[in-house]
Amino acid sequence: MPEPTLQVSCVQLHWARPLEENLEKTLRYIREAAAAGSRVVVFPEAHITSYYFPYVIQLDPARVQQALDATCAAAREHNIWVIAGTIRRTHDRHLNLAHVISPDGTIVHEYAKVNMAGRDEQRYCRGGDKLSLFEIDGIPCTLVICRDGRHPELYRLPAMAGAQILFQPSCSSDEIEAVAWKRTSGRAQQPVGPNSKIFHCVANTIGQSPDGKQTSSGMSFIREPNGIPLAEAGFYQEEMITSVLDLSRADRSYILDSMRNPPFLRDHWSRMIDDVKRRASLPPE
Repeated sequence: MPEPTLQVSCVQLHWARPLEENLEKTLRYIREAAAAGSRVVVFPEAHITSYYFPYVIQLDPARVQQALDATCAAAREHNIWVIAGTIRRTHDRHLNLAHVISPDGTIVHEYAKVNMAGRDEQRYCRGGDKLSLFEIDGIPCTLVICRDGRHPELYRLPAMAGAQILFQPSCSSDEIEAVAWKRTSGRAQQPVGPNSKIFHCVANTIGQSPDGKQTSSGMSFIREPNGIPLAEAGFYQEEMITSVLDLSRADRSYILDSMRNPPFLRDHWSRMIDDVKRRASLPPE
């Protein structure tokens, strides 16, 4: 039986730093999350490679793989689940990936971002073709990456399949005016609990691009299934936030209602849930 609680840490990092610096911070925060007693540590979107495409597209894939291997080794050393992010070159453009790494250092699940966001990402990346569904210590979970959170079907269907926690690595980098609007309007990532009754854990980015034209909104958070914040990060600083999730609160009640009503959709939901489960273990290609 899964444990009734799960302690989660979300790390907020700069989005446009070199790989070596990103890796050093990743290893340090894995160590700090484990020392704080967390079972899971979540990092922002593409935190290993960075999300700054003029830099990313020049990276040697072997260096990216070495950094990911070092992250897996740290997960094993500290006996902790790690959700890490890279942008990986493929035969057809790049994939924006989230890697779920188990405490034995094995990548047990990978998800490719479905909906591309900024101009550079749309130019250099292609979207994935599956939804995320996996388990952490027997607890059903799901993932979306940044802009994917604007598309509720990407997490609501996995929640219909049983997911109680949504992890959302994010990099809400944008022009300075757009980021100011995001902060004024509340945040870049909208809490999902009020339409699903599941936990929502966001690891976002901060900082400016090297040319000073873009920044990122910060505001990482961990929210319980009613949308109430358990922990929130600031606008500008790198930091780690931590919360204990009481899984009994993630009853998925709004999701279960959607599966029942209206009745004519029930069979359609059932078929889509079967497809989500069937595709979940496929490689993100």
